[in-house]
Amino acid sequence: MPDDEFLNRLRRFNTDSFPQYQARFKDLVEQGQRPSTLFIGCSDSRLVPYLLTGSGPGDLFLVRNVGAFVPPYDGMLNKRPEAVGQGHAGEPHWVGLHGTAAAIEYAVLTLKVKHIIVCGHSHCGGIRALYEEQAEDAPNLRAWLALGREAALPVRLSSEALRRTEERSVVLQLERLMDYPMVRARVERGAISLHGWHYVIEAGEVHVFDVRSGSFVPASKAEHSGTGPYAPTTEIVD
Repeated sequence: MPDDEFLNRLRRFNTDSFPQYQARFKDLVEQGQRPSTLFIGCSDSRLVPYLLTGSGPGDLFLVRNVGAFVPPYDGMLNKRPEAVGQGHAGEPHWVGLHGTAAAIEYAVLTLKVKHIIVCGHSHCGGIRALYEEQAEDAPNLRAWLALGREAALPVRLSSEALRRTEERSVVLQLERLMDYPMVRARVERGAISLHGWHYVIEAGEVHVFDVRSGSFVPASKAEHSGTGPYAPTTEIVD
């Protein structure tokens, strides 16, 4: 019987890793999860939220999808032929139900998170795909990419255009988050902070969005961990 590497890893987790966190997991089961942060990140395998944030079990409520996109709250987009390959430009179309939208509502209303991070990254295949043709047998991917179309630039793809589009997409998702009534209400009263991040994989550094300057600043030089469409409050309240 061939060696089953995944089975070996599962056994090592149970015997080697789990004992270090057993008490923590016991508390999370008995008391329930109480994550402070909703992390919306790209599905890219090079993006590792727990490493970036220094978090442990129970700290992050994770949502991963292609491009780190946030669906519109009302589930509607103006359909563009280049995005979904059919219909007429400007015709509204339904893009829900979305697991990401449901996760946002659950994190805010039930878990009562205090932070929402939207994290894009360099060399993003999902953002690159906005400039490329998609396979005819990938209708779901083609429809999903419509969520990032507004961030694309009217230029030919280059490394600079890709980086700028990645950053523009993060800001677009922050703006879209503010269309969720429960998010907007909590941001406006200081109960939730929004954070926009762009992770530069090759540099090992996150650039955070500064709403005041309208630019992304390396974390090593930033004065805060990123702000959404509103400046951060001095105090976070329940």
